[in-house]
Amino acid sequence: MSTGSKWWVGVAGGLTLAEIVASALLPPGIELTAVSDILCSLLVLALLLTFAGNARSSHGRLRSVWILMAVCWAFWLIDLAGWMLFDVVLRKPMPEMFPGDVVLFLAGVPILAALLLRPHLEPSYDSVRLGLLDFLQLMLWWIYLYVYLVMCWQYVSPNTTLYNRNYDWLYLVEILVQVVALGSLLKQSAGAWRRFYALLLGSVLFNYLSVLAENRAIEAKLYFNGSWYDTPFMASLAFFMIVAMNGRALTPTPESLDDRRYSFWMTSLAGIALLSLPILVVISVIDRSAPPEIVHFRVAVTAGTIFVMTVLVFVKQRRLHEGLRQANKILEQASMTDPLTGIWNRRFFSATVAGDVAQTLRSYAEAHEPAEAHEPLTRDLIFYLVDMDNFKEVNDLYGHDAGDRVLIETARRIASVMRASDVLLRWGGEEFLIVSRSTDRKDGDALATRVMQTIREEFFAVSPSHQIRRTCSIGWAAFPWLEDDVQAKGYEEVLNLADRALNLAKQAGKDRSIGMTPSQAEADATAHPQQEAN
Repeated sequence: MSTGSKWWVGVAGGLTLAEIVASALLPPGIELTAVSDILCSLLVLALLLTFAGNARSSHGRLRSVWILMAVCWAFWLIDLAGWMLFDVVLRKPMPEMFPGDVVLFLAGVPILAALLLRPHLEPSYDSVRLGLLDFLQLMLWWIYLYVYLVMCWQYVSPNTTLYNRNYDWLYLVEILVQVVALGSLLKQSAGAWRRFYALLLGSVLFNYLSVLAENRAIEAKLYFNGSWYDTPFMASLAFFMIVAMNGRALTPTPESLDDRRYSFWMTSLAGIALLSLPILVVISVIDRSAPPEIVHFRVAVTAGTIFVMTVLVFVKQRRLHEGLRQANKILEQASMTDPLTGIWNRRFFSATVAGDVAQTLRSYAEAHEPAEAHEPLTRDLIFYLVDMDNFKEVNDLYGHDAGDRVLIETARRIASVMRASDVLLRWGGEEFLIVSRSTDRKDGDALATRVMQTIREEFFAVSPSHQIRRTCSIGWAAFPWLEDDVQAKGYEEVLNLADRALNLAKQAGKDRSIGMTPSQAEADATAHPQQEAN
């Protein structure tokens, strides 16, 4: 424990010791009451500052946890201010149905909220976005129970007996939920986090038992401010200071897949909380002992709570839908991407080529008048098939890892000489396809020349100590095949002609490009009639 931490623990211990001394030396009366209230308020203020300091030095979900715990002590401080108002300033006994009781009950809500956030884990982004809505539903439901069971007997139809009974039972349930949550966190955690949760569990139980002892003393007319019953209560508050100091150096660990089952349980509990609201309304309506005004109040409060919780469910569904849409988009993009080179694959081509063809045909349909001589016609769709020459040698001599590096570098180089509107795809093996959109077939050789040059000029690193040179062959063809008859051949036939041009480039000695045109295709068919027939 650091020097600063020891100082804060010393402050808490000193205030507790001062309470013991005051109880021993001062007689019952206004002086002892004032001293006792002031010492208790200072101790709670110290706890508030300590947990706020923890929040300032942390980040993420852990900061939210410390802020929630600081809010808890802020509620305690407000409650103590109400006690001091009646004890010291007004010098009147505290009303049995004190309006500030709700503050004391709400003080337990931030602690419970902090536990539901599971501070020992750093959740994923999606877990935070969706879990926050479940968390808000549960907190709203918990506050609703207080309004439904307690506040109705305080303001709508005052009844001290029912008010005290329902308040005590609900406060006990709140403590039991905290104990169960801490027990679950103890089981999930280890090391410093387990020690922290154990200390917090001990503090919660110690504090509840001390408050229970004070209440029993009040019922037996044995309690007065500054009596010995306040000593264990002050000691329980001092114990929380040790908890705060032990939490200063803690850091969360990443959420694992197994831990995400917690999100399922949170969602289930939020759903159960929402479904319980109509049941509670039915119970209230059939309760013959409840006055009509209580029934009307409960129905109205339940209706408002259902509306708010339904809005939260709607928001969550929207977020789930958005997340599912994004996930599907990522999966679809992944299915259309070559995992080795990161460029598009054949599936992407199949999904987009119809649109490219339609755009090209529209461009031809819209060109009713011939263009001016100085205006190039950029309406063609050109398919370039690029194949690495003698690639098998790379795999045979240097291994497949070296071959993969060559293919990755090849894709990068080809992409560097293309236009932004062009598309590069891994066609298969060492073969690539370039789809050049809105271009002019008369300039078809220009891109092919740039690709061959960027492949030929620079070395390829096949290992940290060895580099080689490679070349490529290219065959290309333009769609539509005939400018004056755009329906003469489909894009599939044009693509096959580009493949034929690639074969001709290979047969002609490699490291060259051949563009297949109607005249070239006619000459090739005359020279190789059997191949053309096939």
